Amino acid sequence: MQHANALNRLNRLPISRFHKVTLLAVSFAYFFEFADINSFATTAPKLIKLWGVTVNQVAYVTSLSFVGMFFGSIIASKLADRWGRKNALMWTTVWFGVFSFAAVFSWDIVSLGVFRILTSAGLSAMTVVAVIYVSELYPAASRGKYQAYAIVIGICGTPVTNLIASAVVPINSWSWRLVYLWGALGVLLVFFTRQLKESPRWYESRGEHAKADAVLREIEERVAAEKGPLPEPAPPIEEAAVGKAPLRLLLQKKYLMPTLLLTVLWVTQTIGFFGYSSWAPTLLAKEGFSVEKSVFYVALTTVGAPLGSYLAALVTDRFERKWCLVAFGTVIALCGLFYGLTFNPVLIVVFGFLVNLFERGYTALGYAYSPELFDTRGRSLGTGVSYGLGRLSNAAGPLIVAGLYNGSGYRSVFFFIAGTWLVGALVLAAFGPRTRAARLAQTAPEVKPAGV
Repeated sequence: MQHANALNRLNRLPISRFHKVTLLAVSFAYFFEFADINSFATTAPKLIKLWGVTVNQVAYVTSLSFVGMFFGSIIASKLADRWGRKNALMWTTVWFGVFSFAAVFSWDIVSLGVFRILTSAGLSAMTVVAVIYVSELYPAASRGKYQAYAIVIGICGTPVTNLIASAVVPINSWSWRLVYLWGALGVLLVFFTRQLKESPRWYESRGEHAKADAVLREIEERVAAEKGPLPEPAPPIEEAAVGKAPLRLLLQKKYLMPTLLLTVLWVTQTIGFFGYSSWAPTLLAKEGFSVEKSVFYVALTTVGAPLGSYLAALVTDRFERKWCLVAFGTVIALCGLFYGLTFNPVLIVVFGFLVNLFERGYTALGYAYSPELFDTRGRSLGTGVSYGLGRLSNAAGPLIVAGLYNGSGYRSVFFFIAGTWLVGALVLAAFGPRTRAARLAQTAPEVKPAGV
């Protein structure tokens, strides 16, 4: 077989039970990724009291966790290209679950920091693989919406975990460990193994057209049995099989500009969001709120997160993603600034709610937008490197936040965070490519797909 025509055969499929089961599995992985990613932030105020941990030590652990995320992102792109999208998704999820479980048995801030670094590497790796997996399996006309739906469900892990933390952390001197035990449940993704299929586009990119065709036939049979006869796919575009994508590939102009743009997107998102979410409980506690109240207020604000992802699902395939990202980023900057200017508990919750709502929408839009800027050969590498550099940037972020707080006070932190969001919005407005026309072209039967 010379060509399996994976892109066009997938694009003409109606959404079916196959897509919904895949969505459920990816959402499950996202749920425990979002559950685990802020677990240190919710337990740090308790550790300050129990272990005498300082703000600077909290900053170091948080910073090094993002170094772990950087390496996880880079490794993820290699794993996804070598092992396949499905296998990489499974193993990266098991990785972060195992090391979150190990964190339950931490005996001091150093051991906890080591386990958090290893957990964070798995969290970031899983995210990169999941973004690519959804991008390659879903029809172009609806992949952004279903990318956002996965996050709508998955992001519920944040408020659920924060509410659990607000209930269990104050109980006694060891109950904070239950937060990490909860995050370890992501390993249960292995029960979805038989329901998931490898990406036919990955097989095709390796020249394994027979394997791609076999997977496509199985998917098509499932969908046809449920939805009836399928329309004919658009004719294929003959493409040579691509080999291993070396890092220097990103120096080519067609890959360099998207990589640089997405690096700015993820750097500003990472510093802007995690500067807020990782520090809000600790800074509120430092400003005189009790540990219980600070964790509870932050838990209430995260209720906005699933709504933000749902908002993204409503707009992502309807409008130009570039401009949605610009609008969301600007709103986050304003709400984050107002959050830092008030000590009224009601306004803290309101503005924090809005930050979480629009930021999670921004992230869902970013997950859909990022893979579209690359072809199949550069997709996992470009997405992984740009996302990883974004995470690596926040190795400095917590140190900057700690320095600003200790040197200039509470409010200076939120001026800094608002500034990072505005920078990201301006760069996207000036240089971000539009992708909606390419998506629409893929769904038109008379137009040959561009390979997005």
